Amino acid sequence: MHYTAAGATGGGITPVLMIVLLFGVMYFMMIRPQQKRRREAETMQSGLGPGDEVVTIGGLYGTVTGIEDDTVLIEVAPGVQTRYARAAIARVVTRAELPSEPISGDADVIKE
Repeated sequence: MHYTAAGATGGGITPVLMIVLLFGVMYFMMIRPQQKRRREAETMQSGLGPGDEVVTIGGLYGTVTGIEDDTVLIEVAPGVQTRYARAAIARVVTRAELPSEPISGDADVIKE
């Protein structure tokens, strides 16, 4: 009887399949969630407006007083403003309330 190594080559697809499976798991467990967090941060940073209370990545709390292209002016104390890159804003603590238009009946209030 003559034996050949042909039986050993039949399992060659298994390591390739394991590597592909490993990359698939890495993509769904690490890459996609990171992309989602990055998109959410960009959306939050692009939606900043004057009056928003924010926290920087360094932990500084302040109120947005002005916005330019890539920078945000933050008032950290009365009369003290600092300039930060938009990307340095970690989160919005509270959003500024938009001024609401007066209800039609509010203008006709009778004063005594």
